[in-house]
Amino acid sequence: MLRPTVAFALATLLVTAGCGKSGGADTSPGAEVNSVDPGSTPADNSPTRLIPVAASVTAREVSPADPSLLELYRKLHSAPELSFKEAETSHILAQELQALGFEVTTGLGQQWVTDKAIRDVGEVKPGVGGYGVVGVLRNGNGPTVLIRTDMDALPVPEQTGLPFASTVLSQTWTGVDSPVMHACGHDVHMTAWLGTARALVAQKSKWKGTLVMIAQPAEEIGLGAEAMLADGLFERFPKPDYNIALHVAADLPSGSVSYASGWAMANVDSVDITIHGKGGHGAYPHTTVDPILVGAHVVTALQSLVSRNVNPTDSAVVTVGSFKAGAKHNIISDEARLLITVRSYDDKTRDMLLDGIRRIAKGQAEAFGAPEPDVVVESDYTPATYNDPAMTAKVMKAMRKTLGDAYVEERKPVMGGEDFANYSRTEDKIPSLLFWVGGVAPERVAEARASGETLPSLHSSTFAPDYERAIPTGTEAMTAAALELFKD
Repeated sequence: MLRPTVAFALATLLVTAGCGKSGGADTSPGAEVNSVDPGSTPADNSPTRLIPVAASVTAREVSPADPSLLELYRKLHSAPELSFKEAETSHILAQELQALGFEVTTGLGQQWVTDKAIRDVGEVKPGVGGYGVVGVLRNGNGPTVLIRTDMDALPVPEQTGLPFASTVLSQTWTGVDSPVMHACGHDVHMTAWLGTARALVAQKSKWKGTLVMIAQPAEEIGLGAEAMLADGLFERFPKPDYNIALHVAADLPSGSVSYASGWAMANVDSVDITIHGKGGHGAYPHTTVDPILVGAHVVTALQSLVSRNVNPTDSAVVTVGSFKAGAKHNIISDEARLLITVRSYDDKTRDMLLDGIRRIAKGQAEAFGAPEPDVVVESDYTPATYNDPAMTAKVMKAMRKTLGDAYVEERKPVMGGEDFANYSRTEDKIPSLLFWVGGVAPERVAEARASGETLPSLHSSTFAPDYERAIPTGTEAMTAAALELFKD
């Protein structure tokens, strides 16, 4: 339905968008960065368009969404499925594509997921599998455009109070029982994705080329894109000339979109450090090697990585999210464990941070006479998302024409992670773009700005997107993007 036009103050909002594994999905707000892909240049000479501070903007009037799409959204929201367990969700989306005339393949990633589960968990838990969906629509000679949606939900108990709120209880692919909720907006993504497929089928006379629609599992744990690529996404199906995706934003007014040109989201690494000591009685510390003391110095020294090793014009984050040791007041433990999230944009900075963590942990342990610590960098990591500047400029020009110039704005990159980046990280280096779609009613943004209230973020149990406006906006924006790319 149409909402009344309202005025609101729009500050420089840092997108809380994008999900990824190992904490990548927390999408911590990022800082402005100046680094860009080496050798890249802006696609045009237009000035950077950042969301202005304290600018007054009116809410865009949004055409009502197709009732069947809204019904699908509510169905998906009320029946969420966890990563690598998206059986019914993938079935629904595959059926929808088949009805539109796509050549549909399901189960992409099955063998990869099976091998991964056996290797990491020791078995394949019930319902776990590769549920990737690929739909191909050939419409003459022209570019191949890939449009991705993610499907998985989060182990979060829903507290939105919506009449169609999830009450699902399930088990993660590793065997942990949990309530389940679409707390990251993937239900919006899927619905806008299908709306885009319908729109492009209805407008086949306006474009030529090959449309590849993919529904990806396990984005929340950063493994779904890897699974689909390993199962031959770019070999078994038409290789795209462009990759594109969207993500709902929990701090952006519905009816609008935003984007970053160049770096958009970060590399996300997880590092585990186990510090070994010599335990004993807390009253006789001289007879021990205290791993907590060593760990405390490691935590302090890690701060120098960003403050003294990273170029001030670049961005990086090293956060110790967990420090565990001991069980009683008067016992010095035998070991301490640190869990660290590491964020960066370019690969050179990433390598420096990871090498620095190893060096600092080893050096501090040696300084206190402790054994060499175990430093494990998780091999599955989420690479940084880089929005091709030329592609981004081209697409955003089309979106401005469709949505209105005031409702398409550039914003700063964030330190969250998104495994969509994997599709541009192959040897083909396919130009890619991920943009954000506003997910909050404009009046709610205005109220929050006026009162100082913090809006529910992605992954919050109370996050309830303004889906009636976000879905048609996402559909319009993505359709405009695809039509523009098919012109090449």
